This record gives sequence, C-alpha cells and structure tokens, in this order.
Amino acid sequence: MTVSEALAQGVTPRRGGTLQMMLTPEPPVLQIGVNQQGPTLAAAPKIFQGLITFSPTLEPQPQLAKSWTISPDGKEYIFKLEENVKWHDGRPFTADDAVFSITKFHVELSPRARAIFTLIETCEATDPHTLRIVLKQAFQPFLLMFDPTACAIVAKHLFDGQDYRTAPAVQQLIGTGPFKFTEWQRGNFIRMDRNENYWKPGQPYLDTIIYRIIPDSQSRRLALETGQVLLSQASDIEPFDIPQLRSRPNLTVDTKGWEYFSPLSWIELNHRVKPLDDARVRRAMSMAIDRNFIINRLWFGVGKPATGPVASTTRFYDANAKIAAFNVREANALLDAAGFPRKADGTRFSLKHIPLPYGEIWTRLSEYLRQAMRQIGITLELESTDAGSWARRVGNWEYETTINFVYQFGDPTLGVARTYVSSNIQRVTFTNTGGYSNPRVDALFEEARTTPAAADRARLFSDVQKILVDEVPQIWLTELSFPTIHDKKVHNVITTGLGPSKSFDDVFIAG
Repeated sequence: MTVSEALAQGVTPRRGGTLQMMLTPEPPVLQIGVNQQGPTLAAAPKIFQGLITFSPTLEPQPQLAKSWTISPDGKEYIFKLEENVKWHDGRPFTADDAVFSITKFHVELSPRARAIFTLIETCEATDPHTLRIVLKQAFQPFLLMFDPTACAIVAKHLFDGQDYRTAPAVQQLIGTGPFKFTEWQRGNFIRMDRNENYWKPGQPYLDTIIYRIIPDSQSRRLALETGQVLLSQASDIEPFDIPQLRSRPNLTVDTKGWEYFSPLSWIELNHRVKPLDDARVRRAMSMAIDRNFIINRLWFGVGKPATGPVASTTRFYDANAKIAAFNVREANALLDAAGFPRKADGTRFSLKHIPLPYGEIWTRLSEYLRQAMRQIGITLELESTDAGSWARRVGNWEYETTINFVYQFGDPTLGVARTYVSSNIQRVTFTNTGGYSNPRVDALFEEARTTPAAADRARLFSDVQKILVDEVPQIWLTELSFPTIHDKKVHNVITTGLGPSKSFDDVFIAG
C-alpha cells in the first residue's frame, strides 16, 4: 500500500515511533559491496541508496536519480540526480560520488558489478548533478544494476585512496538514506535514527529502526507474537511457524516483494572434489531429492520446487528446460553405471556438507538431504559453522558441498551467469566458487550479454538452460519466497520489487 493508497483508506501517515525488527543472522558488516549477504542487503538500504529502485513489475523508479534518458542506440545514459542531497556527515552528494561508486568502489569489491561495469566506456560527471554513462555496446538490462543492493552509492570523500574493505567508514556508516547508523551492540541490536536532513520533505516518518539480533528461532517467533518486534523478514521466522502466525488477527503475512531478487536455492558443489566432477554423479544426486517434500513438509507451501538454474519469476525462464524428475531407482542405476558400486556396508562414497547457517530450517533441509543421499549410497557428513565462517570457506573453496541461495536480479546475465561462467571462477563468495567450466556455456552467456534484441537473448538463454539442466553443475532445490510478517499497524512495508530491502522512508506506524 502506497502513501496515497493509505490516505484513500483513511490511514494517515503518522510521524514518530520506533520500528522494532529482526535481522537473521547477524551480518559481519553493513557496508554493501564489502558484504553482499542477505542480512546486509536487507538492512543497509535504510542507510544507503541507489540511483533507482524498482516496482513489483521491475519498472525503474527514481531514487537518487530523479530522471534519466537513454539514447536510441541504447549506449548513452544520462542521469539527472537529486539536488540538495547530503551525506549523513553533512557533505553534499554529487555526481562525483556516483562516478566513484560505479567505476572504482563496486568494480573492485563486487564480482557482479565488475562483470557488467566493464561494459562502460565513459562514466563522468558533466556537472555536479548530472551523470553520463556511455557503454561500449548496448546492454538491455543495464538499469537493473542501479538499485541500492547492486550499486549503493557511497561517499567518495570517505573511501577514495583507502582500502575499501578496512576504511573507517565500513564501521561508521555514512549514507544518503532516510536513517543514520547510530549504534551496533554485537549480538544484541543495530540502531538507526531518523536523518533529520533527509532530502525528501517530511520523510522518513519513523523516528528509529532497531534490528534485534535474536539467535533462537522460537524466541524470534515469540517476539513477533507478543509485539516486542513488529516486523520479521527473510529467514527470521522458520517456515514451520508460518501457518500459526497466519491465523493471528493482528499480523499480516506477505510473500510479495521478492520479484527483483527471485532467490533460488541449491546444493553448492565443489567440482574440484571427486567424484563431484562427474556429471553422472551430480545428476544422480539431483534425482534422489524430492523437491515437493521440501516445499510441502519443510517450507509448508511457501515457495516452489526449482526446475533449473533460472527461477520461473526471472526473465527468459524456459519451462521446457527441466531437471530430471525425482527417481531413486534410476539415480542408483546411474551411479552403478558411472562406476561407483556399493561397498559391503551399502555405501558408495562420502561427502562433507556444510548446512547454511541461516536458521533451523536450513539445518532441517541438510538433514533431509543426508537421508535422501543415503538412499543412493552417499554419506553426507554434516559440519556446522557460523555465517561469517560459511562465507569465508565457500569463498576460499574450502568445502565439498553446502547449501547456497543466490539472487537473480531480474535477468540471467545479472544473477545467473556469474555462477557458471569460467571467467568468474574466483575465491570470492557468490561467484563460480564451484569451479564449473563449459566453453559452450561461456559463449552462450557472453552472446546473450551483448545481444540487444530480447527475442535473441531468449533463444540463447534457452540453449544455455538446456545444457545446464543436463550437466547439473549445482543441484537446484527451491525457488524461495520468504515471508514478510508484520503487525497490521505498520504500513507501506511491501511497495516495491525489493520487498523489505527498500529504504523504509515511507513506512509508518498507525492504528
């Protein structure tokens, strides 16, 4: 519900109040770019902003850029920036900050940004409030790169000439957003207070946002039920608690707002570990998994079974390119034929597995996968870790199998290709950490990246999806649709395609 819709329904936006929320798990830092994990992308957009944001149908909407034009050949972008915007330290925001953020900060820190921003031939400030970008070639989804989670605009005067990962501003966050970073008591809470000099007149409405760090899932549920917190997001509430929360008259359960991210979960496989370099083994492991069971019994109907590397909510999804169906008998036969017979104890081989440390549901998922793999003679040895260690180990290739989920950002070039192209095999989390390599896949993704016509891109993405579902470089599990649960007196929570990862400058408490 937008502000105008709220007014039409007799709910007047009211200034004041503290919005108590939750953040699960606690992120290592809140500087987008330095950290790209889900909790950071949820909380940091209250502090930092992008040039634009997106509607639920992924139409671009103004943020720090109040307008933009695109040349007929699709190569030149002119962004007119908001005037009278100040950083939280009082310095003026200018186009120089945008140029620095795009050409230096995110290019160094973000593999996702680096892969796209290498297409830029010219990025310049033609005046303090005009940004001009010229591409080497037309790139259809270019605007999708400028939301705050992909390219948060950072202050040049705080980062230029420093190590971006260790600069003081990484801990003392300074943005242009509606809320100022105030305090972080590790293991307890993160506090943000109203930016009194925010560039939107009269906003934000809230005085304060407090993110509570509550490690125990049942304590998080109790906090929501009793009103200690008024909003939960993403992994805060375990799926098995959702049915009861839906029945509470004071709560709204909303699964919208993930249109931009379209998160897809999978078993992350390290192809350097034998026998995971064998496509037959990967295919057999995939066939041993009952995805309907995962959705219905673990996620309680929230989300959908994955059918391949592209989510059904992402552009250019091909419904005809689907992974092999659940079939334990055929999976066993495939492993026999691949040369991995059962030993006397009934096992074929063992693999180490790191559950995703984002809540109990992910532990339950890994326990189910251990049972599923046992049916085909594979022993999964579970290793527990915390969120920071998980990111480090995956980024350093120090794993055999784990669980991951990655955002797709509206287009396969932006959120899918990075996991499968060999040029992105890096010791960085959320790249092609698995080490998968196929020259044909590389070529198809590259051609789709540089082809301007949507119909031609659709054909190329269809071809690449068919190859990937045959080779199964990762074992895709579910299309996630996280619930945002909030007290009904909290208004305007989900109004964009970024769900709770928006700025919250229009959120208010009334009623």
